[in-house]
Amino acid sequence: MEQLVTTPDNFAPARSRTPHQLLPSVEQPAPGAPRRNRRMRRTLAVTALFAAGALTLSACGGDASAGGNDDGKNGQAGADAAAAKNASDVKIKVSSDDGATNASINDTGVKATGGKLTEVKLTEAESGKDVAGAISSDGTSWKPGVQLERGTKYKIVAKAKDAKGRAATENASFTTVSQANSFIGSYTPDDGKTVGVGMPVSFNFDKAITNKKDVQSHITVASSSGQKVVGHWFGTQRLDFRPEDYWKAGSKVTMKIDLEGVKGGQGITGVQSKTVSFTIGRSQVSTVDMNTQHMTVKRDGKTLKDVPISGGSPENPTYNGQMVISEKFEQTRMDGSTVGFKNKDGKGEYDIPDVPHAMRLSASGTFLHGNYWGSPSIFGQAGTSHGCVGLQDNKGGGGDTPGKWFFNESLIGDVVIVKNSKDETVKPDNGLNGWNMSWSEWQAGSEV
Repeated sequence: MEQLVTTPDNFAPARSRTPHQLLPSVEQPAPGAPRRNRRMRRTLAVTALFAAGALTLSACGGDASAGGNDDGKNGQAGADAAAAKNASDVKIKVSSDDGATNASINDTGVKATGGKLTEVKLTEAESGKDVAGAISSDGTSWKPGVQLERGTKYKIVAKAKDAKGRAATENASFTTVSQANSFIGSYTPDDGKTVGVGMPVSFNFDKAITNKKDVQSHITVASSSGQKVVGHWFGTQRLDFRPEDYWKAGSKVTMKIDLEGVKGGQGITGVQSKTVSFTIGRSQVSTVDMNTQHMTVKRDGKTLKDVPISGGSPENPTYNGQMVISEKFEQTRMDGSTVGFKNKDGKGEYDIPDVPHAMRLSASGTFLHGNYWGSPSIFGQAGTSHGCVGLQDNKGGGGDTPGKWFFNESLIGDVVIVKNSKDETVKPDNGLNGWNMSWSEWQAGSEV
């Protein structure tokens, strides 16, 4: 007789049977059936149930003895151990934590230990624009080539290899500190420049600074000449530094900016951290005498040249005082309406689109510049300008002219002194003209 063994997961298919074909139950074996058949059926049933249970356990991977005698090498533990054994020794560290929302705009970088960086890619998350940078010569660090923007999200991917060539990768996304919660100072002069002896260090902050002492104490300016350098606040957003007398010719000035994390006021912190150095060139100081309408140019204390000029008219005299050349333009437009010289119809009293060899002396619009529209007879004889100092020149700036000569011989930071004018002395904060303040007055404006 065919025997059919069933388990909870293996039900016998239904079929019609005649009474004499019904299978006997385990408890009631068919009469006359050998006892060994009953034992066999019971053994088969138990074996099938055990096998099903064993398969269930194996499917869950929970049998500690499943690996035999291979110490788990073929199981998950073995796989983990093998992966750890083959992992790269190089460790990559991104300066900004993944997900940071107040990352520095200055200190972003990548470092590798136990190996060398092979590739670093930094991009602006929204635009996808790449940010240029460079891996150090020893391969252990990377820095962006430009300062990051505030309030911007960036993504960085850094790759490296260890001595065995095993690779590792680090990914991070971060957002730099917002403009609303930070302050920054634009400054002059720039790093690496050569400037004249009158050039101050000047900071203009984009927000009002109320914690002036801490901000000033985290900016240091020192000269190789050993001159004492002191800061002076003009209001809440401008801080200038200078020595008592002009810088020594040929000296090197170093400015250290350590404003990262410094509280500038309620809810604003600094984000700048860098060192800037510039060189003081030869000493050139030019003196304009409005009585004689001449300018004497002295270099390193010796007269270099006497140049006839045409200064401000009696109606619009030129400022007196020590003024520093802050900008130079081979050609620029001068529109009187922008500095208050307007006709009755509101248009400028003058509008010259191509003034040659222009050098700014004040923020309010005083320039020393070439003049091609005036008669040659006015130079050295009469003041005819609206307050500027004019030198004879040609339209387009060509040729060998006094205007071109002085432009070529001048540096940003050179001093131009105006005397014997009928006007007042230029204000110390009108341009880079703090030299018109006594040393005691200057020091009184320091918070350190």
